[in-house]
Formats: sequence, C-alpha cells, structure tokens
Amino acid sequence: MPTAVLNGKDITDEASFHAQCVQVLGFPEFYGNNIDAWVDCLSYLRDDENMTKFRLKPNEVLEIVLQDAEAMKTQLPDLLEEITFCVAGINERYEDYGEKPALKLVLK
Repeated sequence: MPTAVLNGKDITDEASFHAQCVQVLGFPEFYGNNIDAWVDCLSYLRDDENMTKFRLKPNEVLEIVLQDAEAMKTQLPDLLEEITFCVAGINERYEDYGEKPALKLVLK
C-alpha cells in the first residue's frame, strides 16, 4: 500500500500543512494551498492528471499517516477535523463513480 507520512508536530498552521502536503504528496506547482485544492488533487489519484506523485491502481489505497497527530489535534483541532471530513468526502466521490475508496487516514 502506498503511504504518505505527514508530521503533525511540524504542522503549526494551515500554511505549514499545505507546504508539507506539497512536498510529501507531490502536488503540482499550481497547487492553491487551500483545502479545496487539497481535495481536488486527491480526487485524481487513479487518473492521468498528475495531481500527486501517486498513481493508484483500481483497488489500491493511499494511506496518509499523520505522525504525532495529537500535537496537531492540540494546535489545530479544526484543521484535523476538516481533513478527516474531506478524506471521507473524497472517498464518497470515488464511490459515486463506481470505484473503491482511495484514501485511508491513519492518526498516530
């Protein structure tokens, strides 16, 4: 299973979250550094759009591991909640197109 690891201790605000995602997930140069752009990029994991460095096979899942999630939960509880909500929404989008969910968020 492909895995992307984010470090919750280093996520101190939304800007640092997006900067880390650009690096770890390989978002394109034109990435908008906002949650809508995050959702858009992760909605194309099985397409040829090159919105991330990951290209999933039909039944493959990208595991996004958030190390030190407790630190992020303490500093940015609303952002963590929004990310969790967005992962569920992205997976629903995949299911709406008859595909398997593509993301698994793991809090460590």
